[in-house]
Amino acid sequence: MGRRRKSGQKIDGWVILDKALGMTSTAAVGAVRRIFDANKAGHAGTLDPLASGVLPIALGEATKTLPYVVDTEKSYQFTLKWGEATTTDDREGEITDRSDARPSEAEIIAGLIDFIGEIEQVPPAFSAIKVNGERAYDMARRGDTVNLAARRIWIKRFELVEMRDADQAVFSVISGKGTYMRSLARDLALRVGTVGHIAELRRTTVGKFAVEDAISLDELDTIGQSPAASGALLPVETPLDDIPALALTEQEASRLRNGQAVSLLRKLDLERISAFDDGETVLATTSGKPVALTKYSAGEVRPVRVLNL
Repeated sequence: MGRRRKSGQKIDGWVILDKALGMTSTAAVGAVRRIFDANKAGHAGTLDPLASGVLPIALGEATKTLPYVVDTEKSYQFTLKWGEATTTDDREGEITDRSDARPSEAEIIAGLIDFIGEIEQVPPAFSAIKVNGERAYDMARRGDTVNLAARRIWIKRFELVEMRDADQAVFSVISGKGTYMRSLARDLALRVGTVGHIAELRRTTVGKFAVEDAISLDELDTIGQSPAASGALLPVETPLDDIPALALTEQEASRLRNGQAVSLLRKLDLERISAFDDGETVLATTSGKPVALTKYSAGEVRPVRVLNL
């Protein structure tokens, strides 16, 4: 029997979605894929249904660049509700503990210091982390005990934005990959002598993608039959600005497309490769068009991800 053909068109590029509350990231990807009638799609970093904000969605060949977005810094703003701990560490869970203690502004600011830099964080029990092949949230929903190991994470910035009232405070965070805002809120509440959970959460940036440039599903729907031509679809190479580029001849580009390395040891090549470090990732282009993500080493580039554009 022949291989089943994927439905949809070959659409390549990035959509920076402003995900609405109540929708899973998987559902958001599916909706964007249907609007564009694309044959392949993926997202760069899960947002819980409770969270809104930036969800970069890759279509077609852009899915090959997903790791270069997933691993970037992310920014968030969240509201922490003091005095109630929940099973999920957000407002959707059942209350497991209460406290009448409420921290002062000075206590909060003093507590934030402990969460800057490289720290250890235990993920929420309700998370997609696998334990013996099973998702932690499936175990937690059954009422099983979920013991997750602490992970090393990086917090670049963690600041108090405002004391909304005695029960709620708003914070902004810039963090590295793998950081759970729900755990950060839970742990800060414990640090300042109470319990708490996230009441509101919004992601404002993922790498170079910012919420100011994002588009909602409703806006995509109003574009009509040609969303790809509307400006809502960004080029595949958009998130790769920080990766050095190497201009190739068409003959050299053809070698990369065929999975072959390109040697750059001739005298006239030296200027092209002088700025590259051994082992560095390089974006190979020809006539200004991306050809492949490559690895430079010992005077040659080898294809890592060929972009069929």
